[in-house]
Amino acid sequence: MSYLESYLNRIKNKGNQALADAIKKTVDDVVPQYISNFSFTDHVVSLLVGDVQSGKTSHMFGLMCAAADESFLNFVLLTTDNILLQQQTYKRAERDLCDFCVCDENDYLKFVDNNLRKPAVIVLKKNSSVLKQWKNNFSSTNFCAGNPLFIVDDEADAASLNTQVNKNTQSAINRHLEAIKKTSSSSIYMEVTGTPQSILLQTVKSGWKPYFVYYFKPGRGYLGGNFFFPDEPPKQVVLTDNDEATEILNDDEFPENGLKTALIMHLLTSGHIMLTGGRVCNFLIHPSVKTSQHSAFATKIGNYLNEISHSHDEEETYDAFKSVYESLKETKPDIADFDAVYSYISQQLCEDKVNILMLNSVVSYEDNTQYEEGINIIVGGNSLGRGVTFPQLQTIYYCRVAKSPQADTMWQHARMFGYDRDPELMRVFMPPKLFKLFSDINRTNNSIIKQIESMNNGTDIKIFYPTSLKPTRKNVLDKKAVSIYSGGVNYFPFYPINKDIETIDKILERFSDDIYTVSLKIIIKLLEQMDSEVNDWDAKAFIGFVNTYLADNPAAQGKLIVRRNRDIGKGTGTLLSPTDRKIGDSFTEEVVLTVYKIIGNKSKGWDGQQIWIPNIKLPGEYAYYSGENV
Repeated sequence: MSYLESYLNRIKNKGNQALADAIKKTVDDVVPQYISNFSFTDHVVSLLVGDVQSGKTSHMFGLMCAAADESFLNFVLLTTDNILLQQQTYKRAERDLCDFCVCDENDYLKFVDNNLRKPAVIVLKKNSSVLKQWKNNFSSTNFCAGNPLFIVDDEADAASLNTQVNKNTQSAINRHLEAIKKTSSSSIYMEVTGTPQSILLQTVKSGWKPYFVYYFKPGRGYLGGNFFFPDEPPKQVVLTDNDEATEILNDDEFPENGLKTALIMHLLTSGHIMLTGGRVCNFLIHPSVKTSQHSAFATKIGNYLNEISHSHDEEETYDAFKSVYESLKETKPDIADFDAVYSYISQQLCEDKVNILMLNSVVSYEDNTQYEEGINIIVGGNSLGRGVTFPQLQTIYYCRVAKSPQADTMWQHARMFGYDRDPELMRVFMPPKLFKLFSDINRTNNSIIKQIESMNNGTDIKIFYPTSLKPTRKNVLDKKAVSIYSGGVNYFPFYPINKDIETIDKILERFSDDIYTVSLKIIIKLLEQMDSEVNDWDAKAFIGFVNTYLADNPAAQGKLIVRRNRDIGKGTGTLLSPTDRKIGDSFTEEVVLTVYKIIGNKSKGWDGQQIWIPNIKLPGEYAYYSGENV
């Protein structure tokens, strides 16, 4: 039996046929095209994209098993630089890849003694000393040089990329990973993440731009971005005051409609879950990056829990819980009886069985993991990001707003995503400005996914965000190779060229000088025939941006403005007439392409031949990012 068949059978035997089917689809899509035909002479980089907390590890293991069936024998599985996460991954690999020789960071002798009898997987955290040691281990082992490495880098965008790219040097982790690849004559390096923005904007020259990208869909029951962050807030999202976090820290009392409501909701939800057979219910509070504020929030919550414990017999407290219970009942009609839930929660508070945990750089989750059971309230900052999974996380209070928010960091903090949540009891509390940011990120995520699914290999992907939101941290992007275009700005080539003016004439022959609503596919057909003599206007980039809208809606429309017999000088600082600029600016939410046919007078710097010049304006107040394929 093959390694893949054994792995899938183990999953099926646990009663998870749906997961086995999903992994099999990923393997069937990826292996024949990108692994079965591997040259065994090259070093190639690929990217596996899955939604945050959607089960990427199972798919990673499936692809590793399939690669073992294709003669790969040496595997490296990378985790973030965290002892607990590395150990969790190691133990899971031991359990799920029982046909492999699974090695921990200190198992060099075990790896050598295996001597290729079984496929070997070494689970390493991305730590400089660990990576350097294993680079030396591979170099000193003869059987490594002649066999390809299959490297799986979980959360590849977190630490692996070169953070010194704009200083013409190489960061330590990036350098050690590259050195590990070179210990073998060939390798497949599979980057894995739910936030691929920084990877998609890498250059080919960097060595970290994937030559193919694959997206796998989450399984049944997954709650993700489309559930929580559509254009308008669902009932599961409760909007708080934009300044509530400041008020909580500065005032003695809790605001009535925000954190206090969230806390009561968590207690009621916990009561229902525990009374119906559950073992755990978690409430996550993400107020700030500052640990001092975490302490302040935890203290406030402790004080209020104490107040509830002493006043649960009072009518005011009873009525406050009853009001929140009724709002929960709107989405959970079969919620347990209120008096039973209220009595249970009152008892838990009196017996001090509601836990308040802080997870941050001072008190990390390596030392504080008591959220696997019981009723828990977790307060923290950056430690609530990558790799941390909270079971039965039903209530979230998120009020952290960064000064310069980054899409990938914010999305990794969205710990509400997952499978084991009750959607009817789910509640997320956040201010409107944060909901807007998350909705914008979700919109772009959907665009990225659709581009991956609709374009060949998914490697030429364009990204756009509101101007207030950055895709990722700037220190991993080569500023000389990433172009940023602004929505609402007119772009035209100073030194235009037409690849085939007759083709352009034919496309436009039915369009007299006027304004038209047209398919974006017509705009792409025109852009394909136009470019610039110099690197001042990139037709390919604009085609990519237009394609992002087509990926979202194949019938998407734009505006086309056609003008002929224009007598304009070459290389001038403006193209559009004041009238045409005003017309174009009136269409703020659509792609606008204005095409001028220039007479081509030699006295104006032309060569005497007519030529079409494009002017394109992208929609909205967005920044559009394009990584060069160099």
